[in-house]
Amino acid sequence: MNWIISRLDCKVSEGDLSDVCIVAHWQCSDTVDGYSASVYATCSLPSPDPTNFTPYAGLTQEQVLGWIWANGVDKDATEAAVLQQI
Repeated sequence: MNWIISRLDCKVSEGDLSDVCIVAHWQCSDTVDGYSASVYATCSLPSPDPTNFTPYAGLTQEQVLGWIWANGVDKDATEAAVLQQI
């Protein structure tokens, strides 16, 4: 399975923090025997913890994927849906 964060919507500031991501646009896709399928959606992100904050420029795809899976995106169900399309 291939998971990517295709875009992040950010706020210029939130309280004392700058470049705060508020929505992640994601896609899960796969190819089996030449057939491809994908699921695309967005996930709202919770307000950041000021003591453990990473601004936009310092984020990794793995970090954002962890956020979406912790905030309502069911990784296993999404991957099953992609495979079912194939």
